[in-house]
Amino acid sequence: MDGLSDLYQEVILDHYRRPRNFGLPPEAERQADGHNPLCGDRVRVAVHLDGGRIAAIGFEGSGCAISTASASLMTEAVRGRTLDEVHALFQRFHDLVTLPAGEAGAEPDGSLGKLEALAGVREFPMRVKCATLAWHTLEAALEGATSAVSTE
Repeated sequence: MDGLSDLYQEVILDHYRRPRNFGLPPEAERQADGHNPLCGDRVRVAVHLDGGRIAAIGFEGSGCAISTASASLMTEAVRGRTLDEVHALFQRFHDLVTLPAGEAGAEPDGSLGKLEALAGVREFPMRVKCATLAWHTLEAALEGATSAVSTE
């Protein structure tokens, strides 16, 4: 398991140091802001939809390694998916990082790909908010929310 933990740590650090899809797509018609007051993470997520699918997505902001890596991994995971697929993916990811180890949906099984690198945050409840901030912000953007998302 140490090898897997090392790999997960490498994935998180890579996405923190070189976040994918950093910047807002110019054609985005939906966006939302999110804030985690406990650690100061701030994120803006913007999406462009085409035919009910996420055609373009990006984010900007500043945050800890977990928050930035999660936003980067999320943008890669949701591009090209339908809104229903995005909502289902969010729920599976949320279960992975919030459910106690051993419960159904709590263990990495390969179905979430690189997102599973964040499974270990469930051991640190304060970090769960960092890992889910971008996801909640994406959900708000898709719903057309006008107020900022907060983890509190």
